Amino acid sequence: MTRFKMWVTTRPSGEARLVSRGRVRHDRVGAHTKSDLKVHLVWVPKYRKAVLTGEVALRVRDLLRQIAMEHELEIVSGKVARDHVHLFLSYRPNQDVSQIVQWLKGISSRVLLQEFAHLRKKFWGRHLWARGYLAVSSGTITDEMIREYIEEQEGEQIADDSRFPIDNS
Repeated sequence: MTRFKMWVTTRPSGEARLVSRGRVRHDRVGAHTKSDLKVHLVWVPKYRKAVLTGEVALRVRDLLRQIAMEHELEIVSGKVARDHVHLFLSYRPNQDVSQIVQWLKGISSRVLLQEFAHLRKKFWGRHLWARGYLAVSSGTITDEMIREYIEEQEGEQIADDSRFPIDNS
């Protein structure tokens, strides 16, 4: 019988790290639970218009970070491209993926349409984002594969933040 060396270290923030065979996992710990739930989300603006550039792209990134922080989500990686958004995030077991997408798309749409008049003209009816989204859990593929996929997407990274670049192509 093979024995695996595993131990848990806990940080003051409540984040636990399960160390196994030299690899570190970042688990979320509750009173009686430990979880490592991650999802890769992709969504597009209505009509797949290439409007996520310049100041709009910066504001989208900042809004998504703010919404994630307010709802206790951890953004592992992400990218704002001209016509779509990739987010790879960690969430708690009591949160539903559909609820998370509702927060991210709903709040960001409302704020962006309020702040940018040119978006209100292109997206009438108070809808910035298209109806659907892609959600893929990171169970059958590794986190690293998702990170590499996001990094390989079209566009150049901006030097100010390598974990969440804006695609300017």
